[in-house]
Amino acid sequence: MTAELTAHDLIARHRPTLDQALEAIRTRAYWSPHPEHPKAYGELGSLDAAAGKAAFDAVLGTRLDLGQPGTDDWVGGEVSPYGIELGVTYPHADLEVLLPAMRAGQRAWRDAGAETRAVVCLEILKRISDRTHEFAHAVMHTSGQAFLMAFQAGGPHAQDRGLEAVAYAYVEQVRTPDTAEWTKPQGKRDPLALTKRFTPVPRGIGLVIGCNTFPTWNGFPGLFASLATGNAVLVKPHPRAVLPLALTVRIAREVLTQAGFDPNLVALAAERPGEGIAKTLATRPEIRIIDYTGSTSFGDWLEANARQAQVYTEKAGVNTVVVESTDDYKGMLSNLAFSLSLYSGQMCTTPQNLLIPREGIRTDEGHRTFDEVTADLARAVDALLGDDARANALLGAIVNPDVKARLEAAAGLGEVALASREVTNPDFPGAVVRTPVIVKLDGARKYWERTDDEAAYMSECFGPVSFAVAVDSVADAVELLRRTVREKGAMTVGAYTTDPEAERAIEEVCLEEAAQLSLNLTGGVYVNQTAAFSDFHGSGGNPAANAALTDGAFVASRFRVVEVRREA
Repeated sequence: MTAELTAHDLIARHRPTLDQALEAIRTRAYWSPHPEHPKAYGELGSLDAAAGKAAFDAVLGTRLDLGQPGTDDWVGGEVSPYGIELGVTYPHADLEVLLPAMRAGQRAWRDAGAETRAVVCLEILKRISDRTHEFAHAVMHTSGQAFLMAFQAGGPHAQDRGLEAVAYAYVEQVRTPDTAEWTKPQGKRDPLALTKRFTPVPRGIGLVIGCNTFPTWNGFPGLFASLATGNAVLVKPHPRAVLPLALTVRIAREVLTQAGFDPNLVALAAERPGEGIAKTLATRPEIRIIDYTGSTSFGDWLEANARQAQVYTEKAGVNTVVVESTDDYKGMLSNLAFSLSLYSGQMCTTPQNLLIPREGIRTDEGHRTFDEVTADLARAVDALLGDDARANALLGAIVNPDVKARLEAAAGLGEVALASREVTNPDFPGAVVRTPVIVKLDGARKYWERTDDEAAYMSECFGPVSFAVAVDSVADAVELLRRTVREKGAMTVGAYTTDPEAERAIEEVCLEEAAQLSLNLTGGVYVNQTAAFSDFHGSGGNPAANAALTDGAFVASRFRVVEVRREA
């Protein structure tokens, strides 16, 4: 296969970016090569807003032919949460043909070395970045995110996470030198001398099982971590969110071909309606790595049954905020209101349980009772979402009927502090848009006791549903936090306190139970947002996820180092 893009050219083009990424993960300082503002695009070959929308419109109602071997059917059926039928069809694969074809290219990809693999991945990411406006529409109309969120989270933030994974993969692979001269003195005898060569070798084919809510943000880390460590990657999108990952696969195949590698190193596994191929794929012997984001039940099944594979899961948790005291009451309410509202709470990091002492909290505006705090928070959410245009821009659309059903059922679980209301989207009359509901519940008076409300606040209620849980004291809140993280897991924990002892107690629980903690956020950073190269998404240390995005552990087991030694 003749290369149009030589390794030398790609290294010259992308090595500076790789070096900056390596420095960023070392220092944990802010850095991103991918602009967040839509107006930054449109130069040097990237699509501007109009061109990106036109590219998205052009793919609707078409057959997305990726040139994959083993295509035996064409499947589709995506309907946007905004009410639009996408009408795109994708190749359905005969696995007995596709999987052997994917393995065929791994030898040359392995032998290319860590640096070449890294810069090929960066070229893929660069081309995705150039089409961020197109991807934004694809993410919006499969996930239900509002456009600006789809643009940022589905575009530059997702690309950052992919680049971050490539950087970690590179670090782990070059930790061992390519060669070594080994000499052992033998006294009066000649020394023993060996020449040793060390080669990172891939595990096999990686399987990325995509999610409906964040197809690129959650999909890119595993895809690029596996590809950069020498593995072929099969992408199995969520059936309601195929398009963003299908576009990703198409770009990856184009770059691999132009760089002189087998395009079948990256392939798509779309499924027929109701086919449910994830279990079949996950237990195939060719699949040696699995990346999954989704429900706890299927994540647990993968961990128990995909025994031939290294499995990385991000499942579900019950995210908790302890509200003990604050010196910026308005800032706290504003910050929480935004966190509860963003993307209709359809984020794995959105707070669910707000643990508030029954007797109330200390604030810079005086003492506030439990009922006053919940009422003030409800007013803050109402103020944030009172204008329908702003509400649509923050809430997006409800991603599926299950979320809507949970939202409607939540009002029957306790006293409603904030009722959900329907919002009309004038641009998309078919969109289901709802504001959050806040329900007041009674927490256990002692952490070892149980209450009638426990079934609600000890279960994940994914969507725009939050529970204000009354507790006797900060000590009880801390113990309930510990129990929640230990038993149910948490992707995020938040806390508001001006008491150093309370802060230490909350921090200690999070350290012991391995939960990421945000303290006293009152400005423009929110508990449900994380920044690539600096923040870890999940910890891998509690039931919500067995991996973190992104650290060395996320990439190190995707390859093994094989040694060949010879007499010198």
